[in-house]
Amino acid sequence: MSFAHHQDIRIGTMASLAKGAEYLSQIIDHGFESFELTLWRAVDGVNLEEKAKDILDCLGDQAVVSSLGIYGNPLQDEETARDWETVIKACKLFNCNVVCGFAGAVEGQPVDQSMPKFKEVFGHLAKVAAGEGVKIAFENCDMGGTWDSPKWNIAHAPRAWEMMFNEVPGDTLGLEWEPCHQMVSLIDPIAQLRQWVGRVYHVHGKDATIALDVLEREGLRGGKPWVWHRTPGFGDTNWTDVITILRQGGFKGSIDIEGWHDPIYRDELEMTGQVYALGYLQACRGGEFIPNPV
Repeated sequence: MSFAHHQDIRIGTMASLAKGAEYLSQIIDHGFESFELTLWRAVDGVNLEEKAKDILDCLGDQAVVSSLGIYGNPLQDEETARDWETVIKACKLFNCNVVCGFAGAVEGQPVDQSMPKFKEVFGHLAKVAAGEGVKIAFENCDMGGTWDSPKWNIAHAPRAWEMMFNEVPGDTLGLEWEPCHQMVSLIDPIAQLRQWVGRVYHVHGKDATIALDVLEREGLRGGKPWVWHRTPGFGDTNWTDVITILRQGGFKGSIDIEGWHDPIYRDELEMTGQVYALGYLQACRGGEFIPNPV
């Protein structure tokens, strides 16, 4: 299969770590090559060692665990901050070396006011991760917050990234990048990726559709929807360009589809959309690997 040869960039999807092998066994034969295994806010009693064994047995040589994810607010939730460290140390159980999540936020204050707490929490976690040979990747989702009033995650704009990486220098901290969240901010994702590709440690396969006709007619404050999160293959992003830029930048890792957001390919069409996105992204990657003649 193509996965055996496209070792630099794998195409997979996200899955709940708590659901584990029971869920993965139902979808692995669709051809997903990697999985980001996610937790919401905390480990919450999940036996990571037991889950790792069952999951790796399920995946066999068909796929890999690309990363672990923990999505909470570690700058305000002490349990989330503690469990970030737990998950970092658990990476070796899953044969992966990336932990993804939100950078957190001191809510009710502008982004720059979160920096002292960010330095305290992730200065420590970066040292732990470096000792484990693990990279930390922040998703670029705004979680409904703004610069002046962030919620859950300050890592939603390049200006914030510059501040964060200045507070905790080195290459342990980076991005879990996706075009969708930047398009919602009317940022050109291709231009941004060219600039930031060296800090991209994991990619979410999520796109967006922008209704420029609505924007041009109604503006941002007209009360009419003008942007939708989309599964790759149904949105506006040129993923061939994305993968080209990733390869030009030396990226080695996974694009894992973040489903459950598309307004059309949802409910009974959820896995239909995800499997289509898998084939679409594999085609954007170059299709089946063809060995060169000797």
